[in-house]
Amino acid sequence: MSSTAGTRTGRRHRVREEALAEILRTGRRLLVEEGPGAVTLRAIAREMGMTAPGLYRYYAGHRELIQALTSALYDELATALAAARDRHPSAEPGRQLREAGRELRRWALAHPNEFTLLFAKPVTDADTTPGTVAHDSSWRFGGVILGLMVRLWRSGTIHPPADLDPAWVTQLEEVREHLSGEPVPLEVIYVFVASWARLYGTVAVEVFGHLDFALTDPEPLFEHTLDDILIALGDTAD
Repeated sequence: MSSTAGTRTGRRHRVREEALAEILRTGRRLLVEEGPGAVTLRAIAREMGMTAPGLYRYYAGHRELIQALTSALYDELATALAAARDRHPSAEPGRQLREAGRELRRWALAHPNEFTLLFAKPVTDADTTPGTVAHDSSWRFGGVILGLMVRLWRSGTIHPPADLDPAWVTQLEEVREHLSGEPVPLEVIYVFVASWARLYGTVAVEVFGHLDFALTDPEPLFEHTLDDILIALGDTAD
């Protein structure tokens, strides 16, 4: 390939990447301003001064667009949680997990519509099953939390329930597959999942306004929940 042809190819690639980035920025703006239902190819094309068929050069359809937006948001959230984690020494996984949990709440409250798209999944195309574009990025996000839980497990202070139904526990095999060979017992992974459910649930009820009937400031409840989660995960540090 000649240098001129290579330059043209590089320019086309750069132009395409810039267009893809602008489409996602526009989609996110519509998400923030009008909610998940507003993120359509037609609406984005209108905002960008394009025709809807023109967007098909970049995304094959609505599903592919939403997958790309979902993936980008998971990556952003994973980066935010990792930055919060890394503000504290790696020798203190409990403190790191506390800060990552706090960052999840901060991000969710600052980006309620983005949080809704990721975790309430009001749009069916915001899918994270294996084989989808958003699958790996969702696990990069999950890996920040899960990695800290694994480090707490290594301390040997987690005491899982002894009476879990084996048929139920085997559902957790997929989670263990994402632990890069860590031999975490499935009963301990149950503790991980239960802890995540409490963390997510406490954030979600606040973001979605379901604590307004009782609390004007849900932060103390959130902090109390973090305390309970860390105790369940065997962290006894203050």
